[in-house]
Formats: sequence, C-alpha cells, structure tokens
Amino acid sequence: MPATSRDSREGGRHRLPQRDRLHEIDALRITAAVSVMVYHYVFSGPVGGASPLRFPAAGEIARFGYLGVDLFFVISGFVVLLNAWDRRPGAFLVSRIVRLYPAFWIAVTITTVVSVTLGLGRYPVTLVQYLANLTMFNSLPDIPNIDVVYWTLWAEIRFYALIFVLTWIGVTRARVTAMLWGWLALTFLLQSGVLPASVHTVADLVVQSQFSHYFIAGMALCVVYRYGPTRQLGAIIGLCLGNAVLRGVEFAGKVASRYHTEIASGVVVTVIIAIFIVMTLIALRVTRRLGRPWFAIAGALTYPLYLVHAHIGFIVFTRLGDRVPPYALLIGTMGLMGALAYAVHTLVERPLAPALKRALTARGNGVAILRG
Repeated sequence: MPATSRDSREGGRHRLPQRDRLHEIDALRITAAVSVMVYHYVFSGPVGGASPLRFPAAGEIARFGYLGVDLFFVISGFVVLLNAWDRRPGAFLVSRIVRLYPAFWIAVTITTVVSVTLGLGRYPVTLVQYLANLTMFNSLPDIPNIDVVYWTLWAEIRFYALIFVLTWIGVTRARVTAMLWGWLALTFLLQSGVLPASVHTVADLVVQSQFSHYFIAGMALCVVYRYGPTRQLGAIIGLCLGNAVLRGVEFAGKVASRYHTEIASGVVVTVIIAIFIVMTLIALRVTRRLGRPWFAIAGALTYPLYLVHAHIGFIVFTRLGDRVPPYALLIGTMGLMGALAYAVHTLVERPLAPALKRALTARGNGVAILRG
C-alpha cells in the first residue's frame, strides 16, 4: 500500500534537502572492505591455518578488522532505506537484484574455478554447491558457502526482505519509526533467552538479533538525514549503541576463542562507538564538505573486492608463500584483488546491471508484485 498524499505532504514539509550521492559513505565502504581484507590476510588466515604467511606485529592491529562488517551493516541500514523511501516494491526489488547479483555471479564463478583448479583440494566445490550459491539462498538448505565471506549476504538479504515489506505497506516516517521500535523490542526479547529454542531459531531468521542493532541504527540515522534529529530517534540510536557494545564484546570473545588469542574489548568498544559517531555526523550533514566525487570510484569497487578477496587470496599465499617475501606477497595480492574488483565492476557490473534492470522491469510490467 503506497504512502498517502497526506503522509507525503506532512513528510515533505519537514524534509531536509536531499543530495544525489553521499560520497562520505563511499569512503567508509572501501575502508570497511579493506579492513576485512586485511583481517583475513594478516590475522585470521595465518592464525586459522588458511594462509602460510605470518605477520605477528601487524596481526595485533589487523585482528580488529572484522569490525568492518559491523560498519557495513550500519551503512546498509542507512543506504537501503534511503534507496527504498520513494520507491514502489517492484522498483525496490529490481534495484536490489541488480545491485547484488551480477557481481556475485561472476565472483562465485571465478572463486569456484580458482578453488577447483589451484586450491590443492583445500576448497572443494561441488556442482550442487555452486548452483545453490548462485541463488544466495544456499543457507536455507544448509549448503555451505563457497567463500567464507558470503555469510554476510544472507544477513543482507533478510534485511532487504523486511524493507520490501515496508515498501509494500508504504514508507513513511511514522511507519519506519514504529518498525524500528518493534524490531528493537524483538531483539531484546530474543536476547533475553525466554523463548523456547525452536521458536528462537525460527524467529531469529527474521530478527537477526546478533546484528539487528546495526541495521536499526542505520535506518534511524537515515530518518535523521531526511527529517532531522528527534528525541525518539536519539533514544533508538542510543539503545542500539548500547546493545552493539554489549554484543560486540561478546562476539569479540567468540573470535578470540576461535583463534586462541585475545581481542581487547576496549578497542572493540572504541571502534563501535566511532562507527556510530561517524555515521551520526553523516546523518546530521556535518561531513558533507569532506565528500569528494572520486570517492564514488572507490565505493563502486567495495562489493566486488569483498566478494573475491578471501579464498583466492589464501590460494595465492599458499602457492607463492615459499617463493615471495611475505609483505611483498601481501601487498601484491591486495593490489591483484583490487585489479580483479575493478575488472568485475567495469566488465560485468556496468554493462550487465542496466541490461538486467531493463529485462526485469519489462518482465515485471505484467506482474502485480513488480507493479507495486
């Protein structure tokens, strides 16, 4: 159900001027992607046995790079809601498909080919696994991801489903705010542990209590960006920050246990607070003068870089680790992944995305779901 004209008039009367593109967020995206890549290459790969290279000193800092994913989730909450606000359900659905799938299909294919031909059996891929991964819904039948980083895509898709439902109802400030309070309440309910295990498992498919506070905070900040701050939005963001710190320290303990090391909780808390501060400054338009158009180029490479770097990089390290000095191989591989991301973006995303959008839009003209 689309927003009523009255909703539109009321929202428009208080709405702040919009910008075509938030270049500051492009800079944050590439920062998050590089942080995750460094985390895998310098810390988790060597410590977890996926890479023969060792970077003891650098690993002390790189171990916190996984928090780039936390930043990604806040950005998604902000940007995806901003993208959906004035769109009908079908247009939103098409935009997400076009955004996610072209680069993903080629990344899955490249990773599969490299893993099968050069992976020395460390990353076996079956045909069923490959085909299931292409859908991004392989987690439903519990079919393993071809690359370790793909787990975040399942979280993103479930978030997109909630936004799709919201576009179907009609996106207004009041409805978004009500959704955020409800989602936050369900998050705390699941965290309380009072629900039976079977109910908790099913409910958490939708709620995503481990990371929901990031999506919720990003959405609240999007409303701040559009309409300005309010006490109610401030309360939502504050509760999300508190929960993010609580769950972040808990998650850091799990990471430390997995790799038999220590993750300083003080650093984790500082990074999480910094993420919220920076995103709040963006929402309040304080950082708008810092954005540069060329940030969009780096931002465009974020998604393909994230998709291709992990297992392919580990395979390169395994193949060449005894022939090339560690830091030279590290820098060279990061450069190679950047070049591969650029190739995926320019040779696949740019030409295929518009064609896919036209095809989906044309097909959807006769389908009610795409008419919105």
